[in-house]
Amino acid sequence: MICETAEEFAAALPPMTAIAGLDLGDKTIGVAVSDSFLSVATPLETIRRKKFTTDAEALLKIVAARGLGGLVLGLPRNMDGTEGPRCQSTRAFARNLSRLTEIPITFWDERLSTVAAERALLEADTSRKRRSEVIDHVAAGYILQGLLDRLRHLRETA
Repeated sequence: MICETAEEFAAALPPMTAIAGLDLGDKTIGVAVSDSFLSVATPLETIRRKKFTTDAEALLKIVAARGLGGLVLGLPRNMDGTEGPRCQSTRAFARNLSRLTEIPITFWDERLSTVAAERALLEADTSRKRRSEVIDHVAAGYILQGLLDRLRHLRETA
């Protein structure tokens, strides 16, 4: 099930289950996971992309192993808010993935998430080699944390 809004996603999530954030790139998929209270995002790993079926298998293995209740994919909008080819590719990935799993899938505007992740890694004095190894799943953590903050706000105002 693909949810277009955070409200729709929140309603579809099973109670007390963690969710994963994904930063889809051409060569890699950064993965971050939350705790079951949906409060903190933790970068997990980076999956090297091969073909859709292999990528989906790796993701669904993480979903099953961690008992995840939902997925949020970073939506790479243009700086003016419009959707370009990369957004179309992300939406196509989500549609294909939704055919393989019942868990809800949503999107989060990922503009500048990689920039924020890079800045945080620079501030932590991370070496260039190490930054290239972890940037994707750190960016996924920023994407996931953005949605988690929105979900917390929705709970507080309900």
